[in-house]
Amino acid sequence: MLEQITCPADLRRLSYDDLAALSYEIRNFIVETVQENGGHLGSNLGVVELTIALHRAFDSPRDIMLWDTGHQAYVHKILTGRLGGFKSLRKEGGLSGYPSRAESEHDWIENSHASTALSYAFGIATAQASQNGEGRRVIAVVGDGALTGGMAFEGLNNLGHSGSNAIIVLNDNGRSYAPTVSLLSDSLKKLRNNPKYLEQQEKLEKKVKSLLPFGESLERAIDAAKAAVREIWDPTSFFENLGIRYNGPFDGHNIEALEKAFRNAAGFDGPTVIHVLTEKGRGYGPAENDPIKRLHDIGNPKPGSYTAAFTEILIKEAESREDLVAITAAMPDSTGLLPFSERFPERFFDVGIAEQHATTAAAGMAMGGLRPVIAVYATFLNRAFDQINFDVALHEQPVIFCIDRAGVTGPDGASHHGLLDMMLLSKVPGMTMFAPSSYQELQQMFSDALEITSGPIAIRYPRTPAPSVGESEVGNGLKARRVSEGNDVCILSVGKMLSVAEEASELLSEHGLSSSVWDVRCVTPLDQEMISNAHEHSVVVTIEDGISEGGIGSTISSQLRNLSGPSPKVHVLGVPISFVEQGNPEDLLSSLGLDAAGLVETVLASLPESP
Repeated sequence: MLEQITCPADLRRLSYDDLAALSYEIRNFIVETVQENGGHLGSNLGVVELTIALHRAFDSPRDIMLWDTGHQAYVHKILTGRLGGFKSLRKEGGLSGYPSRAESEHDWIENSHASTALSYAFGIATAQASQNGEGRRVIAVVGDGALTGGMAFEGLNNLGHSGSNAIIVLNDNGRSYAPTVSLLSDSLKKLRNNPKYLEQQEKLEKKVKSLLPFGESLERAIDAAKAAVREIWDPTSFFENLGIRYNGPFDGHNIEALEKAFRNAAGFDGPTVIHVLTEKGRGYGPAENDPIKRLHDIGNPKPGSYTAAFTEILIKEAESREDLVAITAAMPDSTGLLPFSERFPERFFDVGIAEQHATTAAAGMAMGGLRPVIAVYATFLNRAFDQINFDVALHEQPVIFCIDRAGVTGPDGASHHGLLDMMLLSKVPGMTMFAPSSYQELQQMFSDALEITSGPIAIRYPRTPAPSVGESEVGNGLKARRVSEGNDVCILSVGKMLSVAEEASELLSEHGLSSSVWDVRCVTPLDQEMISNAHEHSVVVTIEDGISEGGIGSTISSQLRNLSGPSPKVHVLGVPISFVEQGNPEDLLSSLGLDAAGLVETVLASLPESP
């Protein structure tokens, strides 16, 4: 049956029994694909019926559907003509793991960072209501986890204040990456667990209608009755106090009921919330039985990863330091904080999807004498740059940022590569920033970070496995580490690019060239002994898995020019200012010239040709 669905209109020809069978097929297909390709599983299994009902009730792409976040849009992709290409999901040149404007007219936004869809909805609805608008309906699907983000509240406030015609589908599964943390979520949970809410509301409406005459008085009385029930059962007043009509909760796996609710909502003027209860990971046992993420994604940190090294040293240091606390923005498992939360629950803080709040809160904790550690993906830390600069650095607070998934990360594509962290953070006054090249280096850097008592500290590391090295191959403090000595070329490598530099050095020796190789280690402030040594060579190559323009290599090049004497020829290798597509990380780095072959080619091209 699934292969018969080539566009959303095909869904409207099916019976509800057929749709139930189709839902089963879709779930099996997603499980098979994600097991093969990786990706987000639980969130998509939870929205199968919801997505079908949306596409039956609304006419995409005429009606504009926005997904927050976009990793729950696999079913949407399947139903909008992309079934045939789905096996290429998250592969180089294949379907994106998120909605993509370049991919389909049914996709309006590439929304891979949470809490943004309501702002998009306000903006698009405003445009549709203008004299240049086409009167198209706007539907935003947002999760309860995304509502913990401050931007979501800003969007809700503007939607309610403006009276914009937008339908907000609140996909309430009680989870983001982890169980949702917020009082609003607690309130929603009360409704989730109290079906009597709907019963009481219906009873009161019937009672009022039987006692009062028709007209305005009846309408006011019914509204008052509904309000009374809301006050008893709680959260609906939150939305309606903002000027947003509330409807629900509805069973998110009942296509017929959902379709009716969506069609009714389409007839309302002004913003409307449709509260839908779904089960993340529905229909797949391993996901349903996962108490933390409901198999939010496939691809957990492996033993020997940089993340595992961080987890190990964090717990070790916390055993002897009662002031050490850890903060996550709704990702305790993926960032390696879950074992810490189990060992030190009173010293662990999950603030929800709220990186900005996490950063400023950490500054406050540091002011109070604690040593806060924020574990976060590099791409998500971009949101908190203002807070890092002014709330932490300006106040010279020793907050430690452990930045996971730094550099080119792979199949999640442009929005998830961690490419801006070094370029941005190296410009923050008083920032100390480390980039480890091994499992042991990360742990040494974390211990060294705890000795720094003024200003922010960052440790950035990739998703890839961490090499294990001996004690003699571990640096210390803010010093770079010289790996090898040579006269012709000096290679300064950042973090994981050390392995590339070492391989390139061996290849260059086959061309009769000897190389000095440095592991930069501390990218800010830079070790001046390393800079002086590099200046003694005729050719210097820097290599980093971050944006090259304004990055660490650029800073090194500038410092070399400022030294007296002849300046070496400097080549800065890194990622150009661009959106890097999805694919295997090593393949992507190779395509950017950030592998041993690319480095060697750069060096050889810089040498004078033999007569």
